[in-house]
Amino acid sequence: MRVLVTGASGLLGGDVARQLLRQGHNVATFQRRPSGVDGVEDFRGSINDDAALRRALAGAEGIIHLAAKVSITGRAEEFDAVNVEGTRRLLHLARQAGVRDVVFVSSPSVAHSGTAIMGLGAEQADPRHARGNYARTKAEAELLALAADRPDFRVAAVRPHIVWGPGDTQLVERVLARASRSRLPLLDSGAALIDTTYVDNAASAIVAALHRMEQVHGKALVVSNGEPRPIGELLAGICAAGGVAPPSWSVPGGLARTVGAAVERVWTWAGQEEEPPMTRFLAEQLSTAHWFDQRLTRELLNWTPAVSIDEGLARLAEHYGSRTSRTR
Repeated sequence: MRVLVTGASGLLGGDVARQLLRQGHNVATFQRRPSGVDGVEDFRGSINDDAALRRALAGAEGIIHLAAKVSITGRAEEFDAVNVEGTRRLLHLARQAGVRDVVFVSSPSVAHSGTAIMGLGAEQADPRHARGNYARTKAEAELLALAADRPDFRVAAVRPHIVWGPGDTQLVERVLARASRSRLPLLDSGAALIDTTYVDNAASAIVAALHRMEQVHGKALVVSNGEPRPIGELLAGICAAGGVAPPSWSVPGGLARTVGAAVERVWTWAGQEEEPPMTRFLAEQLSTAHWFDQRLTRELLNWTPAVSIDEGLARLAEHYGSRTSRTR
């Protein structure tokens, strides 16, 4: 089929587009800058530009919607414009264009209120209690998307949990940058048990959702590797792969959450553009358990992860080793 992938210039979006191409689909991409994916028809524009969206949607039978404003800081209206109104506009124009299937790529943060998550499934998205503007607007957008589900316009939401891999700037590069400057503490000694998703696995699950619309439309599914580990162990693995010393000092989680909330307020008041060293949401992510029951996800998608955490870390080490060699 012809599939439109929005946000294909990102790590996950690019991998989704490449997997679709390998399966023989006709792939178009839509984002602000070139996707960098060979073999696609690349459309550039804003998610809030109707004319640009209509051009990209022409002939599309399916959509995988990843485009979003992703940050732990920023003005609320910017998140609303892209994540909520952009999704609303895309859904409206997709129905007009005769699109059949839409996979909305969401986030487990849409149902996270700051407490530990241990073995749950995809709980209801809750904008009122979501932490931060990103989570709040993704929750609102997911509710919009699933409310649009119809027999002739099928919509599913897939929530990949903490996606990482070679080339990742959202998690891996931030961990390595902070660790290299000794600015990455362990909260509560890094004991919180968390699960993550290697990028290849996240992409294959999203593509599987497009093919399994009969089974998954109208539903939200959390996707992860299904290998929970102490966060200190995971951070140490990422640091080892990137060739930097792992974090060695610990801060109480409660103190970090209090300080993070205060820092957020100061950053917002001062109009700072760069991300703060700590936020309440980040402190919660580093100090509370979050792992999910994957049985229903795997059954409905007829999918299992192909790359383990250990293999992913080995690939990450190979990536940084070859990058260092090229630099030298």
